[in-house]
Amino acid sequence: MRPTVLVATTCRWVSTARLAMAMANAGCTVEAVCPPRHPLSKTSAVHRTHTYSTVTPLASFADAIAAAKPDFIVPCDDLAARHLQDLYHRERSQGESPAPICALIERSIGSPESFPIVFARTAFMELAEQEGIRVPETAVIRNIDDLGKCIAQIGFPLVLKADGTSGGEGVRVVRTIEEAERAFQALQAPSLLCLAREAKRALIDQDKTFVWASLLRRRSVVNAQAFVTGRDATSAIACWKGTVLASLHFEVLSKQYAAGPASVVRLIEDAGMSTAAEKIARRLNLSGLHGLDFMLEASTGNAYLIEINPRATQVGHLALGPGRDLPAALYAAASGNSVQEAPAVTENDRIALFPHECMKNPASAFLRSGYHDVPWEEPELVRLCVQARRKQDAWYPQQKWIQAFSADRLPRP
Repeated sequence: MRPTVLVATTCRWVSTARLAMAMANAGCTVEAVCPPRHPLSKTSAVHRTHTYSTVTPLASFADAIAAAKPDFIVPCDDLAARHLQDLYHRERSQGESPAPICALIERSIGSPESFPIVFARTAFMELAEQEGIRVPETAVIRNIDDLGKCIAQIGFPLVLKADGTSGGEGVRVVRTIEEAERAFQALQAPSLLCLAREAKRALIDQDKTFVWASLLRRRSVVNAQAFVTGRDATSAIACWKGTVLASLHFEVLSKQYAAGPASVVRLIEDAGMSTAAEKIARRLNLSGLHGLDFMLEASTGNAYLIEINPRATQVGHLALGPGRDLPAALYAAASGNSVQEAPAVTENDRIALFPHECMKNPASAFLRSGYHDVPWEEPELVRLCVQARRKQDAWYPQQKWIQAFSADRLPRP
């Protein structure tokens, strides 16, 4: 019997649709809880969608779970992962014996003891250090005095990070006391920049998911982390009850913007990254899909773990050979069947992620020298990305990229 996976997301990331396609290809029946007009609706992979409500988020997740009756759930953004944690605690508090939904959530994302750790950067770094994993020195910054003490102890450059943020939006690299103080205040409190970003999402992308969150945003916990000079790297792992089933390790060759997510990656093998992933999965008793971010130190090549993403990440859909097919591994664990991995989508170790690299630079050399990960088998999804970029071009007239796509590759409406 085909297991059913509920893909859970609160935002309109294209990577969520890519993961749903990969889970369907692995043999799962895919349902989704997502905002209206999500890119998921442009694929043939999703059997049924359930509407995510920003007004009653936990109720919308609970209703989707009741309707889909999934064998496991895959959260695809940080807020979705938090909703699952909150739903677990709500259901657990309503009775003496755990509700079936609690067992489902634990099977999907891991032990509840891990819940407070994966969203607390400093606590996670301390746990990793206990496991003998290389990590940069990290500390919670509560006020300007703490910041001054941290600067005296760690020095510059310094990385400031706000808990509960992702995609580089809550990260600042600072090199002076003045920069550090301004960045701390901006990260700790709501800013006009956050409101402007969410206004843009609402007006241009028709995505109102985070507007209320921005307006009602509480003060964030800010962490300071020692800067590691080197190259960004990232891992995506599929886990089951604390065991890593499959993993992908990449060096980041290009980003969407300075502190943002990757747009081009290179597949690598790194013993330090593999060992760190295994130790973290075992210590936190993780299940499902997770991501780990690293810095590869320039002088030594050593991998320093810098944070965890307690959710599926944008590279998780890639099938790259034995031990590197996360959806197939997760399907096998959920169904009890043996792993049936798909053939590697490419032998090229350089992968340009769609639509990020072509949106960033349509003349990028990586689009020619690397494997361009375009889902041509889902033309409506590709068309949606092109149309979204046209809206972006209206918002940012200087960005021109549509010409990079060959019109004859997209079916006419």
